[in-house]
Amino acid sequence: MKKIFCIPLTIFIFYSLAFAKDDILSKIDRRLNPESFESYRKLINIEPDGTKKEFILYTIKKGKDKVASLFLSPKSDQGRSTLRLGENMWLYIPGIAKPLRIASMQSVTGGVFNNSDIMRVDFSVEYTVVSQKKEENYLILDLKAKNDSVAYEKLIMKVKNDLPVQIQCYAGGILIKTITYSKIKDFGNGIVRPAIMETTSPLQKGYKSVIVFARLKPRKLKDSYFTLDFLPKLEDIRK
Repeated sequence: MKKIFCIPLTIFIFYSLAFAKDDILSKIDRRLNPESFESYRKLINIEPDGTKKEFILYTIKKGKDKVASLFLSPKSDQGRSTLRLGENMWLYIPGIAKPLRIASMQSVTGGVFNNSDIMRVDFSVEYTVVSQKKEENYLILDLKAKNDSVAYEKLIMKVKNDLPVQIQCYAGGILIKTITYSKIKDFGNGIVRPAIMETTSPLQKGYKSVIVFARLKPRKLKDSYFTLDFLPKLEDIRK
């Protein structure tokens, strides 16, 4: 006679809820970006006196954790490129033999956005949902970093229609910055997402950084594009 094994109801409910939470984060990732895409972004750093410095970046991303970007402007930064593979990041500077290792909390543009923000991998790669609650028309997610190498140990994400509206970023129990998403735009190919990301920090009072997405579309990309050897050649694949 065959034995029938029964899973206790409490265990079944626990794992069902855990998978449901992870599914929410995966939905957010896919609403923000296709799994493989290219984009053009303008990054603007604004100082307390109103002075601005602007960068234009061409970015490609494949899978959940491969990201490469090429600086198109200003002229002083043309040809620089960055690569992120999971937790590892590099900066290539023309004229320097080897790409330089960079840290997630540093900033290649010198603004409030750090390298982790600029070279964002999927949220579901770095975070797990600890809890969630409804507030008016928003879903509030409490996210915990999966390991100590993640730039922020905790995120409080306000979500509407599977898209982030605001993210509060914490490290060492301190609010490091707040990122606000705005101006929902139809980029075509079924991609409808915020076109603007703006960040401020209580640690950098009066400073602000903004990312504006001008173009974002799906694109099949080779794994070879996301290697240290290919960093000086990113310009070759722009269409």
